[in-house]
Amino acid sequence: MEQQISHIDELILSCLSCNAEPDGTAELKEWLDASPENRAYLREMREIWLASGTLGHAGRFDKNRAGERFFARTGNLTNIRRSTNIRRKTGKQAVIRYLSYTAAAVALLLIVSYVSFRQGGEQVKNRFADIVIEAPMGAKTKMFLPDGTLVWLNANSKITYSQGFGVSDRNIGLTGEGYFEVTGNASLPFRVKTDELQVSVLGTKFNFSNYPDNEEAIVSLIEGKVLVKNLMNVDEEKHMEPGKKAFLNKKTGQMHILSYRTHLSSEWTNGYLCFDNELLPDIVKTLERSYNVKISIADKSLESARFYSDFSRQEQSIEDVLRLLKSTNKLTYTIEGKNIILRER
Repeated sequence: MEQQISHIDELILSCLSCNAEPDGTAELKEWLDASPENRAYLREMREIWLASGTLGHAGRFDKNRAGERFFARTGNLTNIRRSTNIRRKTGKQAVIRYLSYTAAAVALLLIVSYVSFRQGGEQVKNRFADIVIEAPMGAKTKMFLPDGTLVWLNANSKITYSQGFGVSDRNIGLTGEGYFEVTGNASLPFRVKTDELQVSVLGTKFNFSNYPDNEEAIVSLIEGKVLVKNLMNVDEEKHMEPGKKAFLNKKTGQMHILSYRTHLSSEWTNGYLCFDNELLPDIVKTLERSYNVKISIADKSLESARFYSDFSRQEQSIEDVLRLLKSTNKLTYTIEGKNIILRER
């Protein structure tokens, strides 16, 4: 005699089909947190759901049909182990169906993301390979993360995050420079981490620049509040307010927070290069990435020089930029083939 489908199976189905109520979501989260076996069971049920779907018009995943088959396949389950046997009994037909529903897999990830972010729950903990998004030299990339956060990546930058992003955490690994407009979520702080700094926020706008070959890591806060943790000095944490910049010297590990024109820090997303009291070596690296050129500093005394300057990358060539830097009377330059050399004036 077949058993009735369990209450937990009904909760799982409601989440997979985007029909979960807030109370049901909270109950399922509590059940998932109770044991690793429960989380393993959910993964098995998700596989059954995926193999049960049908593709309708325009390749859409038919969640109603999937629900019917889900109930049919799970109605006889008496324990967690039985679910594995059920899948084995489906034979070659189920395997072929599973392989043919790649689009359904994408739809399932979207469904899980929708439920997690809209309901604020933690229904599924994905453990897949990390997602890496990169911007090449001389270009920038704009994207939206699964939680709705807007991200701009500057040239030669990348971010890394797990496919379970937004379910149990909102952690981002950053190499290079990124501008973030973070979607608020009080239960899941948004964290951006580099080798030397970590920024934690709930919802805000900030720019984070930390290229491996730059001498400084810089966080510029435009809106909201952030907590900056100095990973070179694990006991040092500082809260920042809008209009502040955090400078970390990657040689000494010293971090300072000062007032600056932070609204200019994200202007690179609009095609502008704005340097606000930045070190010449870091400015040089930005120009190299933006204009795809090679620049060297001949005199060591220039390595500690700082500059204020704003450029339009679309309207001003690298020679226009060099002429403007020269007008400060701090340096001069020569162009030798494809190489640019800066010298003290």
